Amino acid sequence: MTKPQRIVDVHERLPLGEALPLSLQHLFAMFGSTVLVPFLTGLNPSIALLTSGIGTLIYILLTKGMIPGYLGSSFAFIGPILAVSKAEGVSAALFGCLLSGIVYIIVAAIIRNAGTKWLDRILPPVVVGSIVIVIGLGLAGTAVDMASKDWTVASVALIIAIIASAFFRGFLGVIPILLGIIGGFVFAAIQGMVDFSTVSQAAWFALPDFTMPKASWSAALLIAPVALVTIAEHIGHLLVTENIVGRNLMKNPGLHRSMLGDGVATALAGLLGGPPSTTYGENIGVMAITRVYSVRVIAGAAVFAILFSFIGKFSAIISSIPVPVMGGISILLFGIIASAGLRMLVESGINYNHKRNLIISSVILVLGVGGAKVHIGDLQIEGMALATFAGILLNLVLPRGLNEGDAAEQSEKVVH
Repeated sequence: MTKPQRIVDVHERLPLGEALPLSLQHLFAMFGSTVLVPFLTGLNPSIALLTSGIGTLIYILLTKGMIPGYLGSSFAFIGPILAVSKAEGVSAALFGCLLSGIVYIIVAAIIRNAGTKWLDRILPPVVVGSIVIVIGLGLAGTAVDMASKDWTVASVALIIAIIASAFFRGFLGVIPILLGIIGGFVFAAIQGMVDFSTVSQAAWFALPDFTMPKASWSAALLIAPVALVTIAEHIGHLLVTENIVGRNLMKNPGLHRSMLGDGVATALAGLLGGPPSTTYGENIGVMAITRVYSVRVIAGAAVFAILFSFIGKFSAIISSIPVPVMGGISILLFGIIASAGLRMLVESGINYNHKRNLIISSVILVLGVGGAKVHIGDLQIEGMALATFAGILLNLVLPRGLNEGDAAEQSEKVVH
């Protein structure tokens, strides 16, 4: 008879010899996605690692050490950061990232005092699912442009990531992005596409190159509203973590504390030059596989991330990864994001026979994927931010009776 796998609970302390490799597993699980975001947006990968580690420790502290969650770079902000960086520079984009963290903090305060029903009202699945689709499809052009610089290299990275995602089991099945990047990098190096001179010249120890935010209200309007989408993602991840660890985390320590931790971490990242953070499904997957829920193991991964951020050669290696490698990986990753939005719509039972649902999704998709722009004085709102505003507004003003009328109409057709 097979002995059941031991569960390591949230507050348990493991011997150092057991804890270190488990922490490294979590580091590897988040690594590929966390460094991909700064690579695509022009931010510093070392800063992303640093703010990821510090942000996770802050999250653990503010949740009273009761939620085993790792915070990494959020993909939802890639499109808006690229748009703002192109128009006004990276510093302006970081201001929007800083304010997105403040949005989290404000929402956390409201949840503490008023509960979550109001959040369900302005961000139902039809709005959130449609916006998540926009996040993935809106970045499709970026992925294809990067991959088209060398389709052979991009295809190798993509195929390795697909095989790892579809066929690998256990821990390897949780890190397909990292495996795809490593495999694509090795193949590109064999083809002579990697310049190792920068790696050999880089110092072993180097301080990360910090970038400070610069005030820009148009950047704030374009980037900060994306926090409303990642807040919905945050709630979903917390519910999944609840089921895995067998504790009511929404109640104790509470959603407001979890949201506060994510918000403070995101605001700090914006101040230092890193991308906004989000709780990582990859690390939740590692916990589900290993059944090790210890917060100390997660904290160990955060410490490793901080240490790695000060290794100059490590940063140089990341910077030397050829663009087509990241392009191939992005094709899969951005497609998965869009598919996650579709999955959300399906699992929530959204009925597109109802005109109300059809109208909301249609407007969000066209405005977001089409990159629509609206000027309000000197301010400009575009793309995902505009789609988010439009979706929330339509959801609030369109009468819910539209759906009821459609249901009655469908019943009448069935009767006849």
